[in-house]
Amino acid sequence: MVIRMNAKEALKTYFGYDSFKPGQEEIISAILSGQDVLAIMPTGSGKSICYEVPALLLPGITIVISPLISLMQDQVKALNDSGIRAGYINSSLTNTQISKVYSLASQGAFKILYVAPERLESFRFADFANQMEISMVTVDEAHCISQWGQDFRPSYLKIVEFIDSLPKRPVVGSFTATATEEVKTDIACVLKLRNPKVVVTGFDRANLFFDVETTKKKDAYVLKYVREHSDESGIIYCATRKNVDSLYDQLCSEGIAVARYHAGMSNGERKQNQDDFIYDRSPVIVATNAFGMGIDKSNVRYVLHYNMPQSMENYYQEAGRAGRDGEPSQCILLFSPQDIMINKFLLAHKDFSEIDVEDVELIRQRDAKRLRIIEGYCRTSDCLRNYILQYFGEHRDDPCDNCGNCSREFTEIDMTEEAKQIINCVYETKGRYGINIVLGTLLGANRARLKELGTDHYKTYGILKNHTEQELRQLVNQLLLEGYLYQTTDQYSVVRMGNIMPLKNPENRVRIRAVKDRNPEPAASSRRRRNTDTLTKAGYHLFDDLRRLRLTIAREEGMPPYIIFSDKTLIDMSARTPLTKEAMLNVSGVGQAKYEKYGERFIKTVRTFLEDNPEAVTSIVDEETSPENAPKTQKTRKTPKTPKEPFYLNPEDAGKYEYRELALVTEIKDELNRITSAENVKHVFGTDIFRVLVSMGYVEERQEDGRSIQVQTEQGLAKGIVSVEKTSKLGNVYTVLMYPEEMQREILEYCVGQREAMLQ
Repeated sequence: MVIRMNAKEALKTYFGYDSFKPGQEEIISAILSGQDVLAIMPTGSGKSICYEVPALLLPGITIVISPLISLMQDQVKALNDSGIRAGYINSSLTNTQISKVYSLASQGAFKILYVAPERLESFRFADFANQMEISMVTVDEAHCISQWGQDFRPSYLKIVEFIDSLPKRPVVGSFTATATEEVKTDIACVLKLRNPKVVVTGFDRANLFFDVETTKKKDAYVLKYVREHSDESGIIYCATRKNVDSLYDQLCSEGIAVARYHAGMSNGERKQNQDDFIYDRSPVIVATNAFGMGIDKSNVRYVLHYNMPQSMENYYQEAGRAGRDGEPSQCILLFSPQDIMINKFLLAHKDFSEIDVEDVELIRQRDAKRLRIIEGYCRTSDCLRNYILQYFGEHRDDPCDNCGNCSREFTEIDMTEEAKQIINCVYETKGRYGINIVLGTLLGANRARLKELGTDHYKTYGILKNHTEQELRQLVNQLLLEGYLYQTTDQYSVVRMGNIMPLKNPENRVRIRAVKDRNPEPAASSRRRRNTDTLTKAGYHLFDDLRRLRLTIAREEGMPPYIIFSDKTLIDMSARTPLTKEAMLNVSGVGQAKYEKYGERFIKTVRTFLEDNPEAVTSIVDEETSPENAPKTQKTRKTPKTPKEPFYLNPEDAGKYEYRELALVTEIKDELNRITSAENVKHVFGTDIFRVLVSMGYVEERQEDGRSIQVQTEQGLAKGIVSVEKTSKLGNVYTVLMYPEEMQREILEYCVGQREAMLQ
C-alpha cells in the first residue's frame, strides 16, 4: 500500500497528474514487486510513465533500450524538465561526451539511462553495466525484437545476451503499441520474460477518425485538405522518396510552411527538418516511413497517407502519431490500385542481408499476407475501426460511428448468384491462378495472358461482363472474409476453394454494401468533443497568450514547446485561470519541478489577462462535459448548440486591421480571423477570400501545363494585384498573388457587408 501511495505521489510531484490511466498502476505495481512485464498499450496511453515512475522508486539505475536517437533526446529533455535525472548514450555524442555520461552515471547522477540497442555490444558499456546496480531493463518498441514484427531489428536480439551477462538479473519490462498475438508471444519468448505480467489495455484510439479515400487525384486532395486545415499540424506519409519530393515541392509552391524527410537526405538536413516540424516552424511534414518512430509531438491533428502502407502494423503505428494528446484527429488513407504495385515492388527489393536464409521465404510470405490485409482495409465497406481492432485480436460487433464508412450511407445488394459464378470460375482454374486472372476471366477481358492460359475458353469467361471490376473485387473480398474462398500465403498467392457448403442452402445469401453517399467528415452525433470545446472566446484568447509564452520559453531553452507544457495542460490552465501556486499545481500536467521552472511566468500571464479583462468568463461546461472533471472556477450552464454562422466582421472591427503594402491571401485571412469580434462565426479560409475575389472579377484560376494556377484579370491588374516570383527549397520557381491596400480594404468592406446582409 505504501509503495502505491509513493507511486501516486511521484506521479503528482513529477508529472502533475492526480491519477493513473488504465493499466498504468497495474504495470507499475508488478514492476515494483519484482515481476517482469509485457505491456501493449496504444499510443498516447502513457507507456513511458509505466517505467519512469518505478525507476524513481527503485534503487540504482534503470536502463531503457530505445531504437531512435530522436526518441531518446526528447524523452530525456522532458524528464530533466520534470526534475527527473536522466541521460542517454548514442551515436550523436562524441567520445568525450560519452565518457562524461559514464562518469556521471557511475556517481549516481541518473535514475534513467537511455541507450541504443547497438550500444549493448560495446565492451565499454558491458564493463560499465557490470559495475552498476541495475534495477530494471526496459525495452521500448519491443515489437522490434520479433522477426514477424513490422520493424524487426537484428540488434534487438542482443538484448537478452546483455541481460544474461549481468551479475544480477534485473526486472525486465517490455512495451509496445502494436503487436499481434504472434508478435506478443515472440517478445515474451525471445526476451526470456519470467512469469510476466501481461497487460493489454486495448488497441482502440477513440479520438482518431479513420477514413479511406479512393482517388487518382491525390495531389489535389492533399493540397485542398492542408489548406482547409491551415491552422493545424499534420504528417503526410508517402511510399517513395520521389513522391515526398514532388508533393513537398507542390506544397512549397503554394506558400505552405512544410518540411520533408526521407533517407536520401543528409543527416543534418533531416535533423533540421524534423526540428522545424517539432518546434512548429513547419507545421506540416511530408515523409517516408523513415520518419516518426519516437516523435512525441502531441498536437498532430491529422495524418494523411498518400500511398497505402505495406501492413496494418505500419499503418496503425504511423496513423497513431495523430492526436497523442487525446484530442480528436483525422487519419485518412488515399488509396489507388497502383499503391499495391508500388508495395509489391518495394517488398520484392527488401533487404534480407541480416536475416537467416531459412527465414527469408517465411518472411516474404508474411509480407505478402500483410499486404493483402491492408488492401482489404482499403476496400472494405464495413467499419474501419473494427477492421483494425479485429486484426490485433480485439473483436467488436457494433460499428464505431466514428470512421468514414460509418459516416457513409450504404445500400445492401444481394450478389449470391454472382458469388456462385466466381466460385465456379475458381473451380475451373483448379486453384492455379490469382485474383487478377479470375476477375479478368469473369469480365471477359481481351488479354493475351488469359488466352495464353486458356481461360478465355472457360464456361465462366465473360459471364459477369456487365459488372465493374471494382464491384467484383469487393465481392471476392467478401467471399474471402466469409471463408468461401481463401488465398495461399506464398509470394505469388493463388485463390482456391474454401468451404462452399453453406451456399447450397438457399437461405444463405452473399451481400455486399455499396456506397450511396460519401461523407468524409464524422457524423455530428459521433464527433468527439475537443478539450477546447469548453473554452469561451475569452478562454481562447488566454489560451493563445499562454501558447505565445510557451513558445518564447521554448526558444529560450532550445526545446520543443510541448515539453514545456502540452496543449491539453494550457487548455486546462485557461479554464482554471490559476493565480496561486496551489491552484497552478491543480492544473493537469503541472508537476512540482515544472512549477518551479515556469509556474510564476504562466501565473503572471493569467493575471495580466484577467486584469485587462476583469469580466471575462474563460470556460463554460455543458451537460456533455464530465462534471467531476470540471474545474471549480468554471461557471456551469448548458450551452445552446447553435450552428456557427458564416464569417463576418462587425463595423467596429475594421479599425483594428493592420494593412500591409502588399499582402498574401493567407496573411489577409490571418488578420481577419484575428480582428473579428463576432461571436459563433466560422473561421475564414484563404480559399473563401479567393472565391470572393473571383466573384468580383479580379482573379481567376487557369489550367497551365496540367496545373491549376491563380492569376489576376485585367481588372485585377488595374487594381494593383501583382504576381511575385518565389523559389522553393528545391529550386523550382513559382508565382503568388499579392494584394495592395486598396484590395485589402475591399475585402474588409465585403466582410462587414456580410453582417449587414445577414441582418436583412
